[in-house]
Amino acid sequence: MALLEIKDMEVSYGFIRAIKGISFSVEKGEIIALIGANGAGKTTTLHALSGIIPIAGGSISFDGKDLAKVPAHERVAMGIAQVPEGRRVFQQLTVYKNLMLGAYARKNQDEIAADLENVFERFPRLKERRNQIAGTLSGGEQQMLAMGRALMSKPAIMLLDEPSMGLSPILVSEIFDIIKKINESGTTVLLVEQNAKKALSIADRAYVLETGSIILSGKANALMNDDSVRKAYLGES
Repeated sequence: MALLEIKDMEVSYGFIRAIKGISFSVEKGEIIALIGANGAGKTTTLHALSGIIPIAGGSISFDGKDLAKVPAHERVAMGIAQVPEGRRVFQQLTVYKNLMLGAYARKNQDEIAADLENVFERFPRLKERRNQIAGTLSGGEQQMLAMGRALMSKPAIMLLDEPSMGLSPILVSEIFDIIKKINESGTTVLLVEQNAKKALSIADRAYVLETGSIILSGKANALMNDDSVRKAYLGES
């Protein structure tokens, strides 16, 4: 049984069908990449999975449970954490308070404290800046903070939305190395990313989304060598 199963999912904005009956799955322990051009429906898909927007048709199940009537905050408690596009850290709060807000649905203070130390071990810069106001961090540091905040919810799956956006090539490589290590430590990852080459380089499998429909899927290394993918999304002819 897949950890996350999407069947014939539809999402509409008024009369506009943004997602047109897509189906895909994410197995426990995988990194799955969802690639496509701007406006393809990638972020909308993540928002539907995390419960930010309702679906108009089809189904989403997580660990065998139907999510149809589960609100967003309960999905976090179930183990679904989203790292939103553009970081969306709490600009006026400290790094420490941002991280602790990630654990709002948890009760065991000893486990929360242990996970905070794990986050600081994974992101040493956040430990150095734990009392710094989040809005004064660099873009790369804010991305690390957003990822650390998600980890504080102890997710089974992390939904990552454009983690490389606005970052320098060196920082992009660092962020993708961190994503891989997070996965290796036991967290399943669904990655939405316009940098298709980077996404495919760390993913197990991938789906190509175009105007709300999945047009291609397969093993990431196979898609990396697919002529149509190389031409459309990797900038190669």
